Amino acid sequence: MFIILALVISSIKALCIPSYRSTDFEVHRNWLAITHSLPVNKWYYEDTSEWTLDYPPFFAWFEWVLSKVAYYIDPAMLQLENLNYASNATVVFQRCSVIFTDLLLVYAVKECCLCRKFFGVDSKRQPPEQSLLKDAGFVVAVLLLGNFGLFLVDHIHFQYNGFLFGVLMLSVARILQGRILESAFWFSVLLNLKHIYIYMAPAYFIFLLKHYCFTQFKNGRVVYSSIQPMRLLQLGLVVAFVFAASFGPFLAMGQLNQVLMRLFPFRRGLCHAYWAPNFWALYNFADKLAALAGTKLQFLDSSVLSKSSMTAGLVQEYSHTVLPSVTPAVTFACTVLSILPSLIHLWIQPSNERTFLRCLVSCAFGSFIFGWHVHEKAILLIIIPLSLLAVGSRADAKVFLLLAFIGHYSLFPLIFTQAGQ
Repeated sequence: MFIILALVISSIKALCIPSYRSTDFEVHRNWLAITHSLPVNKWYYEDTSEWTLDYPPFFAWFEWVLSKVAYYIDPAMLQLENLNYASNATVVFQRCSVIFTDLLLVYAVKECCLCRKFFGVDSKRQPPEQSLLKDAGFVVAVLLLGNFGLFLVDHIHFQYNGFLFGVLMLSVARILQGRILESAFWFSVLLNLKHIYIYMAPAYFIFLLKHYCFTQFKNGRVVYSSIQPMRLLQLGLVVAFVFAASFGPFLAMGQLNQVLMRLFPFRRGLCHAYWAPNFWALYNFADKLAALAGTKLQFLDSSVLSKSSMTAGLVQEYSHTVLPSVTPAVTFACTVLSILPSLIHLWIQPSNERTFLRCLVSCAFGSFIFGWHVHEKAILLIIIPLSLLAVGSRADAKVFLLLAFIGHYSLFPLIFTQAGQ
């Protein structure tokens, strides 16, 4: 049944090949051209197109691999000067590449579905709870493989989130299976594919450190004398190996600074072009209302309203009109404060895989609400792992249903409309 489900969903994805595609289609075509046409030492300097390479090195190598296949489909798509190039062959290739790389998500979801014990237990403090449906694994597969947000963002809007979430789910599956070092490896790989997942790193750090490097607990708290130095060393080496493989070549070429500047362009606006429904959207709205009230009461010049803009898809700085301007440091502090209670609970209280996933969701939620330049697509970082929790607990299922409904609704601006042309 799982294979049939995967085939049906893949077939539906194929029907969207000729559908509307966003500027992200050109972004990835340009990255194909960059990694194919230029030597590695020029990848993070190339700026012929406004859509410069701003993902970590592993994703750049991922594009390089795709470019080797693209060369035999339509070599013209790999020319840097062919901006906004979209021949039929190019469209079909790039669309199919998303569908094909989604196979990693299919495999990862299958691995999660095999962890049936996880879906029958709510927590250590509560007795086993029956799954919401008889076949919990199948429900998980439907929720993850058939996720509407992933379908919209990847197969209409155009991105490779299914592939990336496949790596995340594979890492989670390894935790559910007790294969801690493998989980650390795959999450490290994920961070070097797309750095937005760094918001989940604190939950991983606490859980892996607690459950792999310590062997004794008292009332849920670690007994510090039980630390295993060799295990700590093993965990550190796995993570260090992945990051060395990713950033090592650029460090050797003296380009680490340039790469980091591309990955973290803090001069971008506080909010993305499509406002994510988070705290800063409300803050911006309050600033607009205050500015409007100020002009009506003649406390402010009316020209300030026409000059204000809180969003920027590209590099841009913005200062609020009435309320204090928000800096990246402020958003970072707010994010840390929002996730700190969950991290402390994970460290000092009895914890298991379900507690870890809840902390993971909490970290993603905190970053979505208070992060800098948050994309509306970041809501998927919450909904995807929450799908696993929803199957084993009615309380989590209620949260999932509400969040999935609102979160997926917030993605609708990504669908092409005539007004947005």
